Amino acid sequence: MSNSGSGSGSGRPIGLAVIGAGYWGPNLIRNAQATPALRVEWLCDLDEARATAVLGDYSTVRVSTSYRDVLADPAVAAVAIATPAATHFELVAAALEAGKHVLVEKPITAAYAEAVKLVELAERSGLTLMCDHTFCYMPVVRHIRELIHGGEVGDIRFFDSVRINLGLVQPDVDVLWDLAPHDLSILDFILPPGVRPVSVSAHGADPLGTGRACLAYLVLRLSNGAIAHVHVNWLSPTKVRTTIIGGSRRTLVWDDTNPAARLQVHDKGVDRIEDTALDHDARREKLISYRMGDVVLPALPEREALRAVMAEFAEAIGAARPALTDGRAGLRVLELLEAASRSLELGGVAVAVGEQS
Repeated sequence: MSNSGSGSGSGRPIGLAVIGAGYWGPNLIRNAQATPALRVEWLCDLDEARATAVLGDYSTVRVSTSYRDVLADPAVAAVAIATPAATHFELVAAALEAGKHVLVEKPITAAYAEAVKLVELAERSGLTLMCDHTFCYMPVVRHIRELIHGGEVGDIRFFDSVRINLGLVQPDVDVLWDLAPHDLSILDFILPPGVRPVSVSAHGADPLGTGRACLAYLVLRLSNGAIAHVHVNWLSPTKVRTTIIGGSRRTLVWDDTNPAARLQVHDKGVDRIEDTALDHDARREKLISYRMGDVVLPALPEREALRAVMAEFAEAIGAARPALTDGRAGLRVLELLEAASRSLELGGVAVAVGEQS
């Protein structure tokens, strides 16, 4: 499905509307304005004064309180949606039905069944549906993906992530749905082909009596026998953003609060060996060796991830290809979130995760 404002193959910028001028909308506006392949046409929000205040000096961008009016504009070929998750299904469906490409904030929708409908609609319509899994576009995460997919890390043995801080207790979602999408989207992005989560178990607590979990622990079993662990917490007095990924060849340590050594690549670990000189019975006793190699600190650029999100959105539209974090990536993350919520309700039992198509 084509659109007169697409810019695809024409060399013209792609006309973009941003829907939502709340917390994330201003960031989308700023980065879209700095992306040559995009041209911001509209900012849509129910609060017209807030939208006008967000735009400031961007006088060429029009303001509207009606998303349907915005979608009716032929100059708009794509929309970026930054509204509460409960509104995503209606807005994304309307945009796709109007022939617009869509970038949507995480999670893609509030329910897996709704997300499936949107992905199928986008694919039938030949439109780009992209999820803003922002962390996947950080230079450090892109480098981690390259190391894993290129075989530098070896077979994945474990993934351990901590995302804790003294955060804002959300009025509509628990800490799992607020923070864990970041870690789950990163896990989905970096895992090598053929490796996927097969079950999720979750434990949470609500010590404040808010009616929703304020801290939680997730354990994901992977199809290769490895384990992934995610700790999220709104109540920690200190901010910790650390992910450790252990492989058979290298171990990666990512500390996002340490710009001077954001990523460390350790040639250090534990290996299992078998002494072939021993007889059969003795070889049953597995021997362990410790590898004590170098630690490398890759030189990584410091770039705003959301700028790369906008560039990827424009490139995917122009090339008519799936985005790196397309609608199906959003489906996979949403399925893990729903499985985690079910596990939480069931007291932490493991909930199976179906294979994604």
